[in-house]
Amino acid sequence: MTLAAATNENLAHTSNVLIYSSMAVYLLSFFANMAEWIFGSRSKVGRTAAALTGAKDAEGTARAGAPAVTVKKKDGGTAVLDRPAVVTRAGAGSRDVPDGPGAAGDDAQGDLYGRIAVSLTALAFVIELAGVVTRAMSVQRAPWGNMYEFSITFSTVAVGVYLALLALKKNVRWLGLPLVTTVLLDLGLAVTVLYTASDQLVPALHSYWLYIHVSTAIFCGAVFYVGAVGTLLYLFKDSYENKLANGGTPGKFATSVMERLPASASLDKFSYRVNAAVFPLWTFTIIAGAIWAGDAWGRYWGWDPKETWSFITWVAYACYLHARATAGWKGRKAAYLALIAFGCWIFNYYGVNIFVTGKHSYAGV
Repeated sequence: MTLAAATNENLAHTSNVLIYSSMAVYLLSFFANMAEWIFGSRSKVGRTAAALTGAKDAEGTARAGAPAVTVKKKDGGTAVLDRPAVVTRAGAGSRDVPDGPGAAGDDAQGDLYGRIAVSLTALAFVIELAGVVTRAMSVQRAPWGNMYEFSITFSTVAVGVYLALLALKKNVRWLGLPLVTTVLLDLGLAVTVLYTASDQLVPALHSYWLYIHVSTAIFCGAVFYVGAVGTLLYLFKDSYENKLANGGTPGKFATSVMERLPASASLDKFSYRVNAAVFPLWTFTIIAGAIWAGDAWGRYWGWDPKETWSFITWVAYACYLHARATAGWKGRKAAYLALIAFGCWIFNYYGVNIFVTGKHSYAGV
């Protein structure tokens, strides 16, 4: 058996500096994202939603956004008829309208702040990724042997998923503000409560399954997080649209925020696609963990707390996808299931690792 490599303290210190530096850049990105939301003009969907409030035009005969129709009479005269306003709700036939920050705001200042925010997020991602890599180099192993390393890798992958979606020309700049906010909270918790000095792992974790099982778990969690943000914003936007459709008048702050989000139907579809796409990989993650358990502990499944909550998370997401595909659940009921499923994933990470003792506890925090 070969001896474990000694820890390179210089690289470990460099990793810490890079993580703190990424937090500083993420903070600048947070302010730029806020500036885009505050100073950017209303999106197309926002203007469409405003038309649903029932405001009258100058003659008091037509809804906003509903132009009149001129019809010729047989006697040569003309008559003006009102075209009924069309209300697009989160249902069949609703369009995936490109809207929200950076898509259809028609505001140069707001778009400039948005581009600055994306650039800063990309720079912070590169710095944080360098921090994760140097952490791995300091101990010559995978950089996810404890909760601190898992957290910094998780936030790096989550930002990477966001930037990849942008590179694929997906309209997800509305995700920037909640994402950067969450990343700052995650890194703040990592460098304070969860911080663990760079060190070697116990022998049981020296396996190639550490690269396979834990890396897929991190990636799945990052994608599930993106889907959960979309689901949560969908619930707010759906309530806003329902209030408008019923003739209500939302508050000024709610209107300012909600008008900068995509339509509720778009958010619902986005979340479903994201969760459905990563669910097979989460299935593989559980299978890979069972195989590793067979090699390390001599049994594939023992209802260890981590195993149990991984399976509960799988069941919760399976129920969500089954309900959407078979029972035809769409909208709020499906959204609640999706949030419950992500809550199970969060508890599996934080709750089980911190408050429950099991075979996975030897890695410490």
